[in-house]
Amino acid sequence: MKKQAFNFVLSIFICLNSGQILAGESKQTKPNIILMMADDLGYGDTGFTGNKIIKTPSLNQMAQEGAILTNFHSGGSVCSPTRGTFLTGRHHHRYGIFWANIGHLPKEEITLSEILKEQGYTTGHFGKWHLGTLSKSSSPKGTKRKPAQNYSPPAWHGYDTSFVTESATALWDPAKGKRAKNNPFWLNGVALDANDPSLQGGASRVVMDKALPFIEKSVNQQTPFFAVIWFHAPHMDVVAGPEYLARYKGHGEAAHYYGVVTEMDEQIGRLRAELKRLGVDKNTLITFTSDNGPEGRKPKGRTAGVTDGLKGRKRDLFEGGVRVPTLALWPDKIQAGRVIDTSASTLDYLPTINDIIDYKMQDNRPIDGESLLPVFIDELSEFKRSKAIPFIAKNSASLIKDNFKLIVNKGNFEQPILYYLKGDRSETTNVAAQHPQLVRSMTEEITAFIASAKASHQGEDYTHENFKPVDKWPLIKSNTE
Repeated sequence: MKKQAFNFVLSIFICLNSGQILAGESKQTKPNIILMMADDLGYGDTGFTGNKIIKTPSLNQMAQEGAILTNFHSGGSVCSPTRGTFLTGRHHHRYGIFWANIGHLPKEEITLSEILKEQGYTTGHFGKWHLGTLSKSSSPKGTKRKPAQNYSPPAWHGYDTSFVTESATALWDPAKGKRAKNNPFWLNGVALDANDPSLQGGASRVVMDKALPFIEKSVNQQTPFFAVIWFHAPHMDVVAGPEYLARYKGHGEAAHYYGVVTEMDEQIGRLRAELKRLGVDKNTLITFTSDNGPEGRKPKGRTAGVTDGLKGRKRDLFEGGVRVPTLALWPDKIQAGRVIDTSASTLDYLPTINDIIDYKMQDNRPIDGESLLPVFIDELSEFKRSKAIPFIAKNSASLIKDNFKLIVNKGNFEQPILYYLKGDRSETTNVAAQHPQLVRSMTEEITAFIASAKASHQGEDYTHENFKPVDKWPLIKSNTE
């Protein structure tokens, strides 16, 4: 009996000193990472950015316990481009995602999911994909989407698990309706039947129902996890369920918009409750943002999104099209209640997370984002970016640098617009005439960036010699061409 006891103690000693993990004891030190994004949510559509109508208590609580980023931007003014920047840290024109439903994420791009998987994370993507087709033979956008050439599923980009649609769905019973044509939910590459009971009800709940088991399994296996959750809400078709419409009685058609945002917020609260139950809430970094500004020419009916006074909306390079409601929560790392006014972008996700896990890129491809870890951890009151934030939309381009924003329209680099965002967030006054030297230097910088992006698009950053872009470089001319 004494020998058995001795052997048991000895086994524990060996186990501890060999780095093995005993049941009930976690050796995990790497932070879990959850990156969430809404679809077409305006800057002013949450309680933490000042909305007095839409109920977002879960997001509001996250903002109180974490940090609000008041000067954060989507990588583009429409969805697909932003999503590419989100995962790669590189501008979408470098790899041919020039606009929504154009191009795809090439295999040659290095994504956050690939990096984190290499570092021992289990990786999952849930919700909207929109970075390529999920079938080689069909697409909800038809043959013009070039489904064979633009096939690029999550499994190609480092994801162990995925539950995605190619593009937008209805926000209630999302597997049905006109948005569902050739646009099924794909679970690990297998299309689900539209009548599957798990696909009924709110679109945000449908997505979270798949994300939570992935997280629980990762925790039970004592493996750090990386979960990207891209909600469909509040993109059209905006349809709220009866329970949510009842909460906004008296608001007409706008009740649908308010309702789908609240349904999404509830699911975020559900996520946080599960993280706490599993005991991993303290060691999990969570971010939330939007892919661009709100749909429609103005707030109306089911496109009732607002920008909190920012100029422009979705598809614009004005702040209303690209400045988005954003927060970050990382207990014990990010001080609660912080308000961060540093200019930032979805381009910054990859370099920030690389910084967190101390990962160095394996080649010299241009990375357009910059790590925000010093802002999060060091609580810097002032942080001057070393990299400007570039934007391109159709034939317009812009650059944000040191609180100034340059916009050049339709290839006309001779008549630039310059705004001082810190004192004019609504972009009402063109101050180009007062800052001719700054205009000149920023024009040169955006011109150089466009040339660099064009070279990347042609495959200059890739070692694969036979790489050929699917789509031609769009017409964006500077005064030097």
